[in-house]
Amino acid sequence: MGAAIAGTLAVIAVLILLNAFFSLAETALTAVSRARMTALEKDGDLLAKRVIRLTNDPERMIGAVLLGSNVMTIAASAVATTLFTGLYGGVGAAIATAVLTPVLLIFGEVGPKTYAISSADKIARIVAIPTEWLVRILSPIVFFVRWIVNQFLRILGVKVDSSINVLAVREEIRGTIALHHEEGGVGKHDVHRIAGVLDLHELTVLDVMIHRKNVRTINADLPPREIVAQVLGTPHTRLPIWKDDPENIIGVLHVKEVLGAISASGGNIDQLKVEEIARKPWFAPETTNLQEQLNAFLRRREHFALVVDEYGALMGLVTLEDILEEIVGDIKDEHDIAFQGVRQQPDGSVNVDGWVPIRDLNRAMDWKLPDEEAVTVAGLVIHEAQAIPEPGQRFSFHGYQFEVLRRNRNQVTALRVRAPDILPADE
Repeated sequence: MGAAIAGTLAVIAVLILLNAFFSLAETALTAVSRARMTALEKDGDLLAKRVIRLTNDPERMIGAVLLGSNVMTIAASAVATTLFTGLYGGVGAAIATAVLTPVLLIFGEVGPKTYAISSADKIARIVAIPTEWLVRILSPIVFFVRWIVNQFLRILGVKVDSSINVLAVREEIRGTIALHHEEGGVGKHDVHRIAGVLDLHELTVLDVMIHRKNVRTINADLPPREIVAQVLGTPHTRLPIWKDDPENIIGVLHVKEVLGAISASGGNIDQLKVEEIARKPWFAPETTNLQEQLNAFLRRREHFALVVDEYGALMGLVTLEDILEEIVGDIKDEHDIAFQGVRQQPDGSVNVDGWVPIRDLNRAMDWKLPDEEAVTVAGLVIHEAQAIPEPGQRFSFHGYQFEVLRRNRNQVTALRVRAPDILPADE
């Protein structure tokens, strides 16, 4: 009798240990750093290669592990109930539940999962081989279970798209970086740079372009000497030229090519033929996302494109530097004009020119103004107010206070913005 009880208890202990293994494997393989495993795989680590293989199909892997875990839990409960019912009769099932529940919870679930979280990369490599074999063995059952689940969800009207990436790679990276930033492991500027790379697919050239009102252009009909004076008097290396109408861009002048043409003519500026020197303009649709435009810049070995809307009207221009600044922040050189659009005031508020892009203001002040509906600060106020406000009007949007300082015709040219942490107490 005593030997039989000892044998049954040993069976229960083994089942609990197996359940602990499944809990350990599930937590470690879902919490493992894929980036670190990829690096180890490139170094020839075969265990890391197995981990990557398992995590490439997380639904199949988790399904097999959960199936094994549930089987062990049910088996342990059944064996324990049989044992205690034989010893204590009708109350045996209650005693088995009271004894087994904390034991399974501590030693089969919480303990292993806590340990796995603390050493996910190490444990994932250890459990990779048995888990891979388990997945292969249980694959038919897991496939059948997944099929039943999909059919049940379809009956309920829930569409299951197998192409959806459940790991949501970009959002996972964002979350990881944000977490490390909060813990002090990643600096603010690094967060902005990584987010800038991820945002390239979501932003269009319209979000970063220089508006046509701020684009410096040259009339091709001006005397050559005056054109050269304008070219040399600007900090820009490339300037669009137009003919008959400012919207009719016929080419782009490059300072280096202008100087080369002057040198080739022996310094005879008056004989300079500007239209022959100018490069053919390159037009980019306003809907082009920044990743596509960056790839196009690199492919064509160009740094400069004119942005047009669906009707071909000029909207502005975008440069390679504009896109790079979305990643690395503001790039300055000895010829750049100092950015004057944002001026912080002694009371903590900020005076902002209306044309300042919302994204630039957010980066400069570490704010979180939304930029989905408008590109500039003035555009945001007009969008939210649903009108063109008058000087002196105040608005509160998204936790920030906006005061209109100046307006020129239908254009808001200057505002004062207060962040939530410096708003007066009565706001």
